[in-house]
Amino acid sequence: MNLSTFYAANRGGGLGTVLVSQRIGAVTALAAYRARLSPTMMSMANLVLGLGASAMVLLAAPSRTAPMAVGLGALLLWHVAYGIDCGDGQLARVTKTGSAAGARIDVLCDVALQIALCAATSAVAAEYSPDAPAWIYALFAGTWMVNLVTSVMAQDDAGVSMVTSQSLPVRLVKLIRDYAFVVTVIGLVLAFAPQWTIWVVVAFTAVNGLFLLASIAFTARAAQRAWREKIG
Repeated sequence: MNLSTFYAANRGGGLGTVLVSQRIGAVTALAAYRARLSPTMMSMANLVLGLGASAMVLLAAPSRTAPMAVGLGALLLWHVAYGIDCGDGQLARVTKTGSAAGARIDVLCDVALQIALCAATSAVAAEYSPDAPAWIYALFAGTWMVNLVTSVMAQDDAGVSMVTSQSLPVRLVKLIRDYAFVVTVIGLVLAFAPQWTIWVVVAFTAVNGLFLLASIAFTARAAQRAWREKIG
């Protein structure tokens, strides 16, 4: 077993995920394989690191303590955690040790981590923009879950991409929904311009909300077309 073996077993993703996170995943998967760690143990490591990063941001937000150090530290931990998240799947596929329970714990950890990331980002935004309406944070958290729901759906035959082109321009546009890119943007804003965090909240709320509406329209059209084919 070597790095290329694990990297070849990745399930793709956005440009940032493939070029960065899946490579980190291959490194962590190889290390876990040599240490005889299970994919579930990797999922739990991902959970601990990711929650730790978000907790650090949450605790520092009220006092605005060392925003640069906190932001960059969180950015590093989020990336390592996400890399491990990519690696647990690689390890399961290469060693053929995947299970339904393992897949569920992976998704549950992802839910917990994304709730924590939303909470941390919202806490900083609320601290630096106290006049922002409370409902924007509810929309931010709600639409953020679109990323997780659609990624889970993509594991089924029903999860069809609306734009299938793999050209570089299209993949660059899709970076806005690439988790590796997203946590990079959030981490850098927290570190160098925390007063702009509210605009990160607004931007991602708009992007994810529009994606949700587009997904509903696209899927409804596909379902209607399938219905017509079945009834002749």
